[in-house]
Amino acid sequence: MPTPAELTQSFWTHLRSEMTVMAGLADEDGHMRPLTAQLDGEGDHGPIWFFTAKDTDMAKALGAEARKGSITLTSKSHDLFACVHGTFVVDNDRAVIDRLWNRFVAAWYEEGKDDPKLALLRFDPEKAEIWENATSLWAGFKLMIGADPKEDYEDKVAKVAMR
Repeated sequence: MPTPAELTQSFWTHLRSEMTVMAGLADEDGHMRPLTAQLDGEGDHGPIWFFTAKDTDMAKALGAEARKGSITLTSKSHDLFACVHGTFVVDNDRAVIDRLWNRFVAAWYEEGKDDPKLALLRFDPEKAEIWENATSLWAGFKLMIGADPKEDYEDKVAKVAMR
């Protein structure tokens, strides 16, 4: 069974390689939108950065204020799921923009790093629930023969502090 630390490490590994999450603000009636996560440096911790445009609903809702929100991650292999709660804020720190800038980001901003529509969102993760998918061939076989599959799901989830 994975430990909470192992599940947390797995989350950061998947986020770093897969990058796409669903993100939303806490008071938007559960509305989420896909965003591409950028991590600054090699460590496995926040903040998590997102390039977006100032005229998006999320950037407009944030304005100059920090607001509670969450991101969810489903790994491409469907072996890890996570829901992370924290705080979003618009933070157009030029040094961070310079470090995170790449050709994929550049494709969205005609005027480059100085594009007036560019907004850089910072997400400071606070807590998370991370699940490892317990579905396996063995669990499926056990279900087919009438065995209780619930034990295969035990200890595959962790509630962790992300700070």
